[in-house]
Amino acid sequence: MTMLHDFRRCFPPLPLPDEMRQWDKQAMALGLPEELLMENAARAAFDVLRRYRPSLEGLKVWLLMGGGNNGGDAACLARYLLDAGAAPLVLHTRPLGSCKGACGKHVRIAKAAGVLFRPYRPGAFFKEPLAAALPDIFVDGLLGTGFTGTLRPDALEIVRAVNALPNSPFVLAIDIPSGLDGRTGSPSPEAVRATATVSFAAAKPGLALPEARPWTGRLHVRSIGIPLAAQAKAPCSVYALDGRCLASLAGFLPGGFKNTYGHVLVAGGAPGMGGAAHLAARAALRSGAGLATAAAPGAGIADIKNGWPEIMTLPLGEAERQWPATLPQTLTELAGRCAALIVGPGMGRGADAARFLEALLRMEGRPRTVFDADALMLLAHRPDLLERVTDEDILTPHPGEAAALLGCAAAQVQAQRQEALHRLCALCRGVVVLKGAGTLVGQHNAPTLLCPYDVPQLAVGGSGDVLAGCIGGLLASRFTGLAQNNPAAGVLAPSHFLAGQGVALHALAGKSLAERWPARGNTPAAVADALPLAPALHQAQNTEEDTLPWPA
Repeated sequence: MTMLHDFRRCFPPLPLPDEMRQWDKQAMALGLPEELLMENAARAAFDVLRRYRPSLEGLKVWLLMGGGNNGGDAACLARYLLDAGAAPLVLHTRPLGSCKGACGKHVRIAKAAGVLFRPYRPGAFFKEPLAAALPDIFVDGLLGTGFTGTLRPDALEIVRAVNALPNSPFVLAIDIPSGLDGRTGSPSPEAVRATATVSFAAAKPGLALPEARPWTGRLHVRSIGIPLAAQAKAPCSVYALDGRCLASLAGFLPGGFKNTYGHVLVAGGAPGMGGAAHLAARAALRSGAGLATAAAPGAGIADIKNGWPEIMTLPLGEAERQWPATLPQTLTELAGRCAALIVGPGMGRGADAARFLEALLRMEGRPRTVFDADALMLLAHRPDLLERVTDEDILTPHPGEAAALLGCAAAQVQAQRQEALHRLCALCRGVVVLKGAGTLVGQHNAPTLLCPYDVPQLAVGGSGDVLAGCIGGLLASRFTGLAQNNPAAGVLAPSHFLAGQGVALHALAGKSLAERWPARGNTPAAVADALPLAPALHQAQNTEEDTLPWPA
């Protein structure tokens, strides 16, 4: 249980709706009654509401109550509001007599305590007597996380009516804004626009995705008392990937020196494309590697160094413009001393690059490798070579490269990103980082890590090279220690963990540039140079444990 706790401190769970139902079921199997869980949910929602409205005395609160457990939460919450001096009114969309189980019990308690209930009628918000007493606060308890598909016409009418309420009341969504898909974070076709959302026990994957932000408002996660033992019996398939996974980066090895933190080899930077290899090597150093060397055809070496004496180089031929067909001995000897290899940034896609990539994949004792950029496009044309990718290697495709690997359109990848990730993971044994807003990190038969950040400052050419270098630097400097003391042991392999850390570190480095370059305009080199400071920034900006650090 301690190992699970350590893992979840790094990667908070994002249970799918079916998994959340299993948590509830397992909690009840331990003896916790459903009525208690609902009571705890209502209390949690009440506490969040009071953070925004500390004094509820005299405030008019409408609570929209659907037919599911979210409706029961709303009915129970109304009782707390009444005791706090507010004037709650529960608008129920189904006859109260149809409420069964815990929901029915809490409806009866609320009515006995003096809470007013009234049936919701189409257009009721704008008709007497309700129109004369529009609310200060509106609570959305219509639909829960189990909603999928498209809203029925009657539900869509209600959602639109809530969004059209005059005077812009404070809107609190219970667990999820009604109409938002808990899996994809997309409205279907519209969702309640909440000022804040309180999600119970854990956020859901859809809530963590950047596209959900306009609907959720500020997102809070509150415990409702589901024991960790119950959650452990129903493991999640998705976990959040944010700054909390970076805590281990604060530790340093006693007596460490440059070789302690590993040597990164970058194979990339063909003539005319040296900037990509420079950014990868620069980011490897900025993320903690002790040494970085770039190997490339000799004619491109000067562009790779670009005034950085810290980046060592290995020319493959004095003035060559093409990659060698066989690996020079100097390269294989250097690779044997390196802890990580990055292949692809600025490599080119010609026949010479393809032959060189195949030779690297066949090299005995090849270091753990990050395959990026041109290397991925070359692998798309030689899928047989994917068999040589090991479970310690990492692939970092953007949507276009993912589409090439899968043989589909980039728009299809973007429309179904989680499915695309699963298909990519099935192609090889390696870890796959599907880049973009809401980056996903996965490996076959392992959970998915979902990075909730959407960072405009990363939308610049070369940002992907920085990410590849960041991950390569972490592979070099952290892999050995993590293999011995992995807080995700039994759940994530070291390369999977470090790929996730690299994604989070890269995203937070981009976020740190927003104050200086609020309208973008930063360079990818600035992102690389911000990498060492990003973990401290996360710690300084996020002190509220129940408020997730993603939304603006």
